[in-house]
Amino acid sequence: MNKREELIVKYAADIKEKFGQNPDMDLLTKVTVGLGPSIYNLDASRVSGSDEKELDTVKNNYLINKLGLADSEELMQAVNGIIDQYGRADKNKYRAVIYYMLCKHFGKESVYN
Repeated sequence: MNKREELIVKYAADIKEKFGQNPDMDLLTKVTVGLGPSIYNLDASRVSGSDEKELDTVKNNYLINKLGLADSEELMQAVNGIIDQYGRADKNKYRAVIYYMLCKHFGKESVYN
């Protein structure tokens, strides 16, 4: 198993444990691949739930630019909802997991087809 596959298994375990869902492994793989080499960087691979600038980056770079959603209050509510569900105190909130959950939340799986 290569490093990316190991990370995807770790992300899938987080989705099962923290969100109580069985992940769509095809979509999770596509979201992970879409993050490129950032998944291997300790800092870039995680999202800080207490850093407003970081949460704005998730909203702007992922929800608006990647998924094509219109800017609205609902976007930040969704980001915060996912962070809360993940566990704000959890230091290992993986970006791939958060992006996957947001993609599912907004029904934008078609972006990865």
